[in-house]
Amino acid sequence: QVQLVESGGGWVQPGGSLRLSCAASEIIFSIYDMAWYRQAPGKQRELVAALIRGGRTNYADSLKGRVIISRDNAKGTVYLQMSSLKPEDTAVYYCNAKSPSWMGSRTYWGPGTQVTVSS
Repeated sequence: QVQLVESGGGWVQPGGSLRLSCAASEIIFSIYDMAWYRQAPGKQRELVAALIRGGRTNYADSLKGRVIISRDNAKGTVYLQMSSLKPEDTAVYYCNAKSPSWMGSRTYWGPGTQVTVSS
């Protein structure tokens, strides 16, 4: 059973930084596309950043320049470095893994980690 476990969330003041981590188990991590999503109260879940096999990245326009997604295949972990955080970044952040097409393009979600930005 694929498991994704996020960590690193918490409370931070506006302008602060956080680094989220997502550890994956039971998958051949290096062949999966990894991404971070977030969902604020009353809003739909939205893409924050994606890291495709081969190294291509994709960022939400509202977060470009403030977040960096990276991965450590040896550790089976994907990271989201966030800086210059704003109150509107408050949300539950979810880790997402997607298998390659030849494995059925299956997606998996972690339980999420809360990020709260407030003074």
